[in-house]
Amino acid sequence: MKTEVGAGSLPELRAWLPGIRKVYRDAFGGPPWYADDEEAAGYPARLIADSARPGFTYALATVGGTEVVGFATAWTTPAVLPDDRCYPQVGAALGPARTAEWLAGAVEVDELAVAHHARGHGIARALLDTVTADAPDGRSWLLTSVRADEALRFYQRAGWRQVIHPAPEGRSVVVFLSPHHPATTPR
Repeated sequence: MKTEVGAGSLPELRAWLPGIRKVYRDAFGGPPWYADDEEAAGYPARLIADSARPGFTYALATVGGTEVVGFATAWTTPAVLPDDRCYPQVGAALGPARTAEWLAGAVEVDELAVAHHARGHGIARALLDTVTADAPDGRSWLLTSVRADEALRFYQRAGWRQVIHPAPEGRSVVVFLSPHHPATTPR
């Protein structure tokens, strides 16, 4: 499989939305996400709204320049974490000092998705590297579900370091810091 990975402008992103929606549904339709057709149909609008976030960037993987087989999105984490999604849980687990030092101003990877038929070809790694390439001082991070076994193994193999451990009964998210994040290197 010959794939191309690259980033583009917002108008280019809009042109790829049908393929992105398809990959989103394929990648997040099963456990632990269970994204249904309605959620997948709403993802393009969420993605366009997210593109207004400071530091927004994205990367696409395509085959033959026509079929989207993967995508990644990221943005700059604000100094004060928002109070929606999993941010309160992350802030509580890390505490204010680590949240400020490790996450504020860092590149936050929001989504990383590769179609099932395209996995095992290095696409996820190339997408991840593309959206984190310009991370200030190597500071990038992401969170995922503790139940996303395949994702957890992938990030560990890619050298990302898990810094939040699951709550009892596995009902939580885990935070990973990039291999070049200053908090992952011995001082």
